[in-house]
Amino acid sequence: MKITSRFTVAVHTLLAICVLGKKYKMTSDLIASSVNVNPVVIRRTLSSLKAAGIIDVKAGSGGATPVKDAGDITLYDIYTAVDCVEGDLFNFHENPNPECPVGKNIHAVMDVHLADAQAALENELKSVTLADLIKQLNILI
Repeated sequence: MKITSRFTVAVHTLLAICVLGKKYKMTSDLIASSVNVNPVVIRRTLSSLKAAGIIDVKAGSGGATPVKDAGDITLYDIYTAVDCVEGDLFNFHENPNPECPVGKNIHAVMDVHLADAQAALENELKSVTLADLIKQLNILI
């Protein structure tokens, strides 16, 4: 199962707002040209980020601005804002055969490892801020 592209689109969107927003009004059209997607995708992303309290969006072509400092926005905040995973990261197959020695014990063997893997991913996302990415991006441009 993949994490949907909504996550990376949202990160790209926020980086564009933070970096390019110093010079330009960050409209969905401008952001869409950076991300190379349809502006409708960006408008949906902006809506999710606004609902999460990460950005403000002015009606019409007023543009988007961050509400929080880039150092206070983690990748985890973005990950949860755009609902890129429904439920748990790992989707366990339903109805393993309870008569099979493997089937009846598969959850006991796997569940804790899958939960640990998801927690590790989420902890990594919590440790990286937009400010960290902006610093890395500024080195490259």
